[in-house]
Amino acid sequence: MTKFSIAATTAAALSAAFLGLSAPALAAPSGTGDAQSTISQLESQGNRVIVQKLSDAPLKDANVVGVNRGPAIRGTVQDNFNDRLYQNTITGHIYYVKVR
Repeated sequence: MTKFSIAATTAAALSAAFLGLSAPALAAPSGTGDAQSTISQLESQGNRVIVQKLSDAPLKDANVVGVNRGPAIRGTVQDNFNDRLYQNTITGHIYYVKVR
């Protein structure tokens, strides 16, 4: 093998690994549909939602045009069954939701 083909193979493998690691970000709602239900769904899962309104439409009539996941929210979780306390645990994420 030449140095070029080794470098190309390595670059392809790293790209595939990087794209594979970004897949969990796709677990958010698709970014289309009813704004109120999308926001409620995210909040019910323990996330915080920041809404960016791109029009004057009330939230109940607005549609989601984009969802981006932000940083993790960390907190302390009590495990009463095992009598343990887990600190610095990811308890949710911040989501930025664009509505129109």
